[in-house]
Amino acid sequence: MTESARKMGADAIVVGSGVIGSAVAYELARGGRDVLVLDKGAGAGFGSTSASSAVIRFLYSTYDTTATAWEAKFMWERWADHLGLDAAEVPLARFHRTGGLHLDVPIVPVGPSIERLAAVGVPFTYLRPDELSTRFPQLDVGAYWPNKPITDDAFYSETTVSLGAIYTPDAGYVDDPRLAADNLAEAARHRGARTVYRAEVVTADRMGETWRLGLADGRSAEAPVVVNAAGPWSGGFNRLAGVGEEFTIGVRPLRQEVHQVTQPPGYGTDEAPGSAVFDIDLGTYMRPGPGGAWVVGGTEPECDPFEWLDSPDEANAHVTRERYDAQVTRAARRLPELRVPNQPSGVVGVYDVADDWTPIYDRTDADGFYVAMGTSGNQFKNAPIAGRFLAAIVSAVEDGHDHDADPVIYTGEHTGLKIDLGAFSRKRPVNEATTRTVLG
Repeated sequence: MTESARKMGADAIVVGSGVIGSAVAYELARGGRDVLVLDKGAGAGFGSTSASSAVIRFLYSTYDTTATAWEAKFMWERWADHLGLDAAEVPLARFHRTGGLHLDVPIVPVGPSIERLAAVGVPFTYLRPDELSTRFPQLDVGAYWPNKPITDDAFYSETTVSLGAIYTPDAGYVDDPRLAADNLAEAARHRGARTVYRAEVVTADRMGETWRLGLADGRSAEAPVVVNAAGPWSGGFNRLAGVGEEFTIGVRPLRQEVHQVTQPPGYGTDEAPGSAVFDIDLGTYMRPGPGGAWVVGGTEPECDPFEWLDSPDEANAHVTRERYDAQVTRAARRLPELRVPNQPSGVVGVYDVADDWTPIYDRTDADGFYVAMGTSGNQFKNAPIAGRFLAAIVSAVEDGHDHDADPVIYTGEHTGLKIDLGAFSRKRPVNEATTRTVLG
């Protein structure tokens, strides 16, 4: 291999080709930069993206995060247009609109939630307990908070208290999260980006005004701009580059499982699938899928053990009986007609979890080094706009703007909403309003 073949150069390097990294690469390339994408996996979205539940929803704990999700919805609805790709030539992921129910829970006060949705312009209806029961008769509308382990007899206790829900008709899901990442990577390549897979970064050094990344196979890549979008490996990459001492928000890898069963009888059809259910009250979330599938995940109930990892590579890649039983049993408590098969089925992923479950889209104190991290679990839906956030921040900072003192304001193309990107700062106070769950 010649020296020129061993060394790759670009205007910007994106480390990570999951749905976030691929979106960042697309937007940087769309803005005219020569972009190189490096990923240790075999292709786009082969990491934690492939295990995503790919839910599209809008209720978050702050105005800016809610506005972000609402703006992104229009990108998913017009996916081919957003990508600039021809659906007749390239298989594209699809957004399925099913509606979504956010069930009441004390840690998410209804009043402020409604105010945020109204301020952003998200259509919604609040359903009182009797209205919820009438409109969704398959649901058990009992209030069971606080969360309890399924091994505790109290989990099965009856209740005389009922709950309501916020219904958002525009919620839904994307049918193939890995394909969505691949679509973004392909769109980036159409704009001139280069993607290099099975490329593990093992060194990162700042040399003058250029970053030099060394790969495990002996090659290297150089660029004045590097974006860390390495998902659950992002914290490790920061440490490798000597970046992050100024961060007030940390990230950690968390092993997660998402399970698949069959949609409960009577709760929707293939033509009109049942609404997604976001149920912190019982510690679960659920959504429909193609072919009558019913996807079940957890909302990190504190009564169940968390699986924090020192390294994402340590994760057990197989679904466990304990986690399957816990999550699907919670789902069946809410939907009594849900059948719980004896044989577990699902996927395992590793989340890149920020301390307050709010992502970090920002510059760093190291010139030319940017981050899109802490995104796993609740940012798949925001990937298209996250790419635009990073492109806007990179453009402003590289032009001399002080994003720390005067955060960039992003104006949504589809909604016209102004989003303060300081909300995603690495130096922000911990978001005390967050649920500390995957629902943000």
